[in-house]
Amino acid sequence: MFSEFDRTAMQRALALAARGLESTDPNPRVGCVIARGERIVGEGWHERAGEAHAEVAALRAAGSQQTTGATVYVTLEPCSHQGRTAPCTLALTAARVARVVYAIADPNPLVNGRGAEALRAAGITVEAGLLEKEARELNAGFIKRMQHGRPFVRVKLAMSLDGRTALADGASQWISSEAAREDVQAWRARSSAVLTGVGTVLADDPRLDVRSAAGGPERRQPLRVVLDTHLRTPAGARLFTVGGEVLILSALTGLDETRAAALSARGARVETLPVDAQRLELAAVLARLGELEANEVLVEAGATLAGELLRQGLCDELLLYMAPMLLGADARALVDLPPLRDLKDAPTFTLIETRMVGPDLRLRLHPVAPAG
Repeated sequence: MFSEFDRTAMQRALALAARGLESTDPNPRVGCVIARGERIVGEGWHERAGEAHAEVAALRAAGSQQTTGATVYVTLEPCSHQGRTAPCTLALTAARVARVVYAIADPNPLVNGRGAEALRAAGITVEAGLLEKEARELNAGFIKRMQHGRPFVRVKLAMSLDGRTALADGASQWISSEAAREDVQAWRARSSAVLTGVGTVLADDPRLDVRSAAGGPERRQPLRVVLDTHLRTPAGARLFTVGGEVLILSALTGLDETRAAALSARGARVETLPVDAQRLELAAVLARLGELEANEVLVEAGATLAGELLRQGLCDELLLYMAPMLLGADARALVDLPPLRDLKDAPTFTLIETRMVGPDLRLRLHPVAPAG
């Protein structure tokens, strides 16, 4: 049984882990607290890949005089393999800690239980599962990539009260409020990649970058990915006017080398993938992003791509902003889905969070049949 202090310490470790929300990619977000009795003597969190893991940072903060016989609370099972840094299990063993409590097992096949085994073999008490749900939420993308080879896909949409995204002529700026658009910046910043279709590039000419606050530090830019079967992305698109990488995915056959060269000259990386019915295979797109170590992907696209991700069961979460306005029956629908023969065939969702963002309501929903 976990004590009340155990829970408090793990909650603190989760709060520390969240500090790496925008910076740890492609690594998981991990926080660590070290305590002697009910006194915290050290804290740490993983800031970015290649730097100290949370456990090592917390051990350094505690100092060698404080770690003997201590309890370590960490949000992810300590690693047991040599990567860019040495195994955390060795550091914990050398520090002579008595007990390690972690929230979730590391889904990385190189660890996944081996960390706990190594600690137990060294005589350290190991307990797992404390605040597991919260820890999984924090690292949903890393877990998805490790277990399925593809990132966690979050589809962002903005709509009116009657479920419309634009007027009949396509005018859509702006349905959502300035506060909602600022909120989207945080979701971009935590994402490994922002994905859109060439139709959105042609219609809206978005930058899809993360804006830094005035006077604040520069924020990490996610990879910006455009699905562009026939290479219609203009070389003068605003995507190329800001920092960060742009990846354009096009058809495996019939690549226009001249257009590809023009886009490459603007700094884009052009890659090809298989097509299905004149469209890029979305499963192949996500598999490629998994190979590129993308943990979370934010999709900011139109009704066609959003609908196709839903239809194929490739959407893990809907991030939906609802504005207090009505656009009418002639306005454009939220997503394009094939006609339903029966109400029971309708895609259904579990509402996991609601929040007011300025005048808009933000909804987070998970498909009832999760993406595989």
